[in-house]
Amino acid sequence: MRVLVVKDEESLAEAIGAGLRRDAVTAETARDGREALAKLRLGGYDVLVLDRDLPGLHGDEVCRQVIGQRLLTRVLMLTSPGTVHHRPDALGLGADDYLTKPFTHEELLARVLALGRRPRPVPAPVIAHAGVTVDTARGLAARDGRPLALSHTELGVLEVLLRARGAVVSGDDLIEEVWEEHTSYRTNAVRVTLGTLRAKLGDPPLIETVAGAGFRMTGGPDGGDGTDG
Repeated sequence: MRVLVVKDEESLAEAIGAGLRRDAVTAETARDGREALAKLRLGGYDVLVLDRDLPGLHGDEVCRQVIGQRLLTRVLMLTSPGTVHHRPDALGLGADDYLTKPFTHEELLARVLALGRRPRPVPAPVIAHAGVTVDTARGLAARDGRPLALSHTELGVLEVLLRARGAVVSGDDLIEEVWEEHTSYRTNAVRVTLGTLRAKLGDPPLIETVAGAGFRMTGGPDGGDGTDG
């Protein structure tokens, strides 16, 4: 099971993550809502432990975007003890469960494991954005109806970028998501693959390099996920 803990107090987030890892749960942390959404868009998290009282992008808005963008994770909202009459709102926003602070590690673990046992929604087989489609079930890609002859690695990189929905994806994240074995970013594996992928996608360019951060899809409003129909 893979869990993302979102809390602005780094020491507490790490303490929660460390406690989950002691119980054989893979736990990562994010300090704010924007970082959390960027990680969630890459996929792979079974449960999101989300502090409602986040500065900047409030936990409520993070939850709305998780639900609205159909990100495939269960949401456990952490609520403050002084907001008893607001707790049902967390469920109304689409959270799967809520836990009132302060809480014990045992209670948090039980809630996380219970959510992790629930079946996850099945992702739509076709991802679409700016005229580019990837049929994840059949391993096929096209742009404006023109089939793209992509290698397995190129297809994987394109799928990760499409699922990020315009968010920046770092080279390290691409390595982790696409390459089966550890590859150092210094080997230029990502740069070379992106170069060939860009050439096959053609003009106008759709993959933007964000200096010092990574890469993202551009080219117009997100087409969202769809099905073959």
